[in-house]
Amino acid sequence: MEILDNINHEWVNNRLKNWSQGDCVVGEQWFLFRTSIDYSLTKAGLEAARENSENAELIVRGFAVITQTCDLIRDCNRRPFVEISPLIEVKKTILHEIERGRRPNYAFIVGIAEKHLVADLDRVMTVEKSVVANWKRVQGCYNDNDIRRLSLALARKRARTAFPDDFVKFVTPLTNRMSKKHDKKSDEGDALQALREIRVHASPSWTANEVELIFWFIQNEQELFFKNEKWVNYVEKWKDLMPKSGRFINVRVVVRTLDTLTAREYVESDPLDFDHLSTRNS
Repeated sequence: MEILDNINHEWVNNRLKNWSQGDCVVGEQWFLFRTSIDYSLTKAGLEAARENSENAELIVRGFAVITQTCDLIRDCNRRPFVEISPLIEVKKTILHEIERGRRPNYAFIVGIAEKHLVADLDRVMTVEKSVVANWKRVQGCYNDNDIRRLSLALARKRARTAFPDDFVKFVTPLTNRMSKKHDKKSDEGDALQALREIRVHASPSWTANEVELIFWFIQNEQELFFKNEKWVNYVEKWKDLMPKSGRFINVRVVVRTLDTLTAREYVESDPLDFDHLSTRNS
C-alpha cells in the first residue's frame, strides 16, 4: 500500500514509542463493522439495515491494542496499521473465568481489570497509527507475567482445541458446577478460586473408539495452603460428575502445580475452556 509523504510521521512515531500490546484507551469510542442488509445478526447491524447500509457503528467502552509491540513501535512509514479490539464490561464472576483463561474469546488485561473491562477478541478493527497517536494511553500490562498472560490469551483464541461433541456433553456437568460454585463463599468455591487452569489429556487420542481421560487441575502456587483433605474431597466430587460413558471408559482427576506437572504432560494436554464448550447444534 502506498504511504503518503507526510510531515506527521515523526509525530506519530514519537507518540507510539511508549505504547505496548495490551495498552488501552478507555472511554466512548466507535466500532465499525460490516453487516448483511438481508440477514442482520446484531442490534447495530439491524439499525444499519434499516438505513439500507452495510456499515454498522457501535459505541464501545474503549479499545485494547492487540498488535504486537514490535510492530506497534515500528516506523509508520513501514507499518501504518494497528489492530484493536473493543472493551466490554463483564460481571465479576466472568472476569475471574477470563483471568483463568477459561473464556478464550476474551482477553484479561490487568490495567483495566478494576473497571471489570476486558478485550472482546471476537471483534477486531484496523486503524491507522495516527488514530492511536491521538488517544490517552492506559497501560495494560505492568510486568512480564502480565505480558505473557496476554500473549497466551491471544494465541489461545486462534489455536484452541476443538473438542469432540460427545466430550463436550460428557464434561458439561463438571463445567456447569464450576461456573455455579466458583465465586460462592464455601470451601468448594475456595478450591476453585485456587485453580490456575484445568487441562485434559485423551489417551490414546480424541478420535479413538475407547478413550481414557486425565484431568490436570493445576493449582496456583501462591494458594498452596488450600490442600490435603479439602482437595481430596473435591477431586472425588468433581470426578463423580463424569462417570464413564460412551467412548470415555476411564477418568482420572489429578491436582498438580506447574512445578510438579511435567513438560510432556503440559504440551500433550489441552486447556479446558468454558466459553466454547458447546456442541454444533446447541
